[in-house]
Amino acid sequence: MVFSSLLIANRGEIAVRIARACADAGIRSVAVYAPEDRNAMHVRVADEAFALPGDSVAETYLNAPAIVSLASRTGAEAVHPGYGFLAESAELANAVAAAGLTWIGPPAQALELVSNKLSARALALRAGVPMVPASPDPISSADDITGFGAEHGYPLVIKACYGGGGRGMRVVRSADQAAEALAACEREALGSFGRGECFVERFLERPRHVETQCLADAHGGVAVLSTRDCTVQRRHQKLIEEAPAPFLTAAQESQLTAWSRSLLLEADYRGAATCEFLISAEGDVFFMEINPRLQVEHPVTEEVAGVDLVREQLRLAAGEPLGYSEALAYGHAIEFRINAEDPANGFMPTPGLLSTLRLPGGPGIRCDFGYETGDSLTGSFDSLIGKVIVRGRDRAQMLARARRALRELKIEGVGTVRHFHRAVLESPAFTAATAAEFAVHTRWIENDFASTVAALPPATAADAALPEVPATSRMVVEVDGRRLEVVLPIGLAGAGAGSALGGVAAGGAGGVGGIGNPGGGPNVAGPPRRTGRKAGRSTVGTSADGSVTAPMQGTVVRVAVDEGASVAEGDLLIVLEAMKMEQPLTAPCAGQVTELAATVGQRVPTGHVLCRIA
Repeated sequence: MVFSSLLIANRGEIAVRIARACADAGIRSVAVYAPEDRNAMHVRVADEAFALPGDSVAETYLNAPAIVSLASRTGAEAVHPGYGFLAESAELANAVAAAGLTWIGPPAQALELVSNKLSARALALRAGVPMVPASPDPISSADDITGFGAEHGYPLVIKACYGGGGRGMRVVRSADQAAEALAACEREALGSFGRGECFVERFLERPRHVETQCLADAHGGVAVLSTRDCTVQRRHQKLIEEAPAPFLTAAQESQLTAWSRSLLLEADYRGAATCEFLISAEGDVFFMEINPRLQVEHPVTEEVAGVDLVREQLRLAAGEPLGYSEALAYGHAIEFRINAEDPANGFMPTPGLLSTLRLPGGPGIRCDFGYETGDSLTGSFDSLIGKVIVRGRDRAQMLARARRALRELKIEGVGTVRHFHRAVLESPAFTAATAAEFAVHTRWIENDFASTVAALPPATAADAALPEVPATSRMVVEVDGRRLEVVLPIGLAGAGAGSALGGVAAGGAGGVGGIGNPGGGPNVAGPPRRTGRKAGRSTVGTSADGSVTAPMQGTVVRVAVDEGASVAEGDLLIVLEAMKMEQPLTAPCAGQVTELAATVGQRVPTGHVLCRIA
């Protein structure tokens, strides 16, 4: 490697995954964190951890200048962006390179080309890869959508030009839905990726979502390691992923491999990439997009291909040749995303305190988690707690082991999708043994499986107040003669601070517990201050007096009505957000809005009265 230390510009499960890969490679890992993540697992796992300035996501994990500045000041020689946040940011890639550091990802010019879905479509056109019709340029108004619909017909799908993970997407089935859908997409994309541009595309009914995991080096080498099926989704976000994708024809596999290789060669790509496709109900394959980063579902490919994709990213960023063009895949693997959500209640997020987490084990079981028992899941970040990955010699053994793993998994304190996953494993549409019986599609959860989901037991969660960031105080201390600025919880900065800081004077950095690393350790000392949206319709709560209450803990991101306004049943009232998931609240009946008690930016608990309908 040309670098010995690496800054991880992310949080949660993926930051833990990267830190562990660094440890395997003998690379010093440096974590960064927002105030809410001061004691997060990724902070504890990394060799060192540093605070990002500010409080909001825009000021922390989306702050490219702050990330590059910290990387330089902490002696990191490379930056890994993980997935989400700035993982597809050409701005960050350029800034990292300008600072003389190594960017773990594709070059900025390749990022600019493929991270924008419209330019990626132009790339696919040059490579001769088929696509469904879409607008050639970003849309600026609802009129652009209705005009496209008049030409190509409905349904349509609005998509954010940048980012991924299903955020910034809405299906539009009629012209009257266009304006609200576009506003929601732009708001969600801007909040998640810092860019709000969107385009519109013809929506395929009942397709499968299939992708390829690819690697490319700086010497013209490209390897397509495996296919993956990511069809089981809610709100365009994947919940279950499988490798290799089952029940593909030989012709489909050949197309996926050949087209993926052509796309990366046309883009002069380097690093890890996922080429995503839709397979129509008739069996036709269409290019969708290229994700120029590591995917959440990368472990299933690792399990069948025997390749550590993060280590390969590090090698390729260092300029090493790939050394192979394909992997000798063996067996089958499946990944279950364990989200803090309640499937029976519209997959609403369930933030709270993770009081118990007991992970499964045994043959073929791998667990990648970003939280441990005692950690808090706030409403500020994604609902992903971790992933259970299961491998078997064939699909039947894999599914049998998966049933055991999900039975063994125990989570208390927050509601999760565990019972949903167990129900999927009992569905003949998913566990089918033949292609003719395999009946899942990207809207399967909302349509064919909806009654099963609605009948699931409630994903109960402790309905405590939203976790708050503890108040802190800054003070200057000396460690071995070195001046440091230390951040302490407010209680430790008063009368009790003397005993806590006494450890600094006597024993150096390891003496302060609870600052970034509760057990003390190397992430406490050193410069600088070192301490160690998705969419859907909600069920609106109402009472006899016409009160409309919050169905979940969250933050008000839009108020669509004024006090005194007349509304019809189904009219949009308020939009809540928690764990990057938007929940529009609609009027349960016709009437007049009274006692409006919701403002943008307000954090509300479950049951909070937002307004009344008289």
